[in-house]
Amino acid sequence: MIRVLIAEDQGIVRNGLKMIIEQDPDIKVVAEAENGKEVLQQLERHATDIVLMDIRMPVMDGIEATEQIRKIFPKVKILILTTFNDEEYAIQAFKKGANGFLLKTTDSTYLLQSIKSCLAGGMSIHNEVAPKLMSKLLAETKSEQVMQHYPLTDREKEIVQHIGLGKTNKEIAGELFLSVGTVKNHITQILTKLELRDRTQLAIFAVKNDFI
Repeated sequence: MIRVLIAEDQGIVRNGLKMIIEQDPDIKVVAEAENGKEVLQQLERHATDIVLMDIRMPVMDGIEATEQIRKIFPKVKILILTTFNDEEYAIQAFKKGANGFLLKTTDSTYLLQSIKSCLAGGMSIHNEVAPKLMSKLLAETKSEQVMQHYPLTDREKEIVQHIGLGKTNKEIAGELFLSVGTVKNHITQILTKLELRDRTQLAIFAVKNDFI
């Protein structure tokens, strides 16, 4: 029996999901929660295999709850189910440890399949989100690989991104609340670390390595 916890702040939606889920004789809803904090409390009380997690909830949202579950209950799977077709939400969810990302327009058959797939170690991604999500994740992976070879600080990465967008030192200083002199010093350090000659090469580097 697959034990599911539904995390959703709207009661009518929770009831609908429960009805859909329990059509499958192999799946049972063991608990419900209106926010991320309640999810953690319910996981303390009920043995759970997978959390069906909304993103936008009061008190603690689904992204933060996902991060906390992964730390405290590492064996519990997390399937995001949201209204928002936004790849940034999906990226954050997967970074925090989600096992799948579906929209609430998902049909009941695919939802049930996705619950079982996540339990079996798979990853379910709604077909409207998948193309944009995968291209972004690949770009971020490429950038991370570059940074392993050229270890920049978080501040230096921000500056590389701004330079790739064609911003001046003054504009960068204004946006990052730094002095122009500090920005210049950072750029000098960045050029040294990346073994680049000038700002133009740095801008090309930013574009090629998906900093923007």
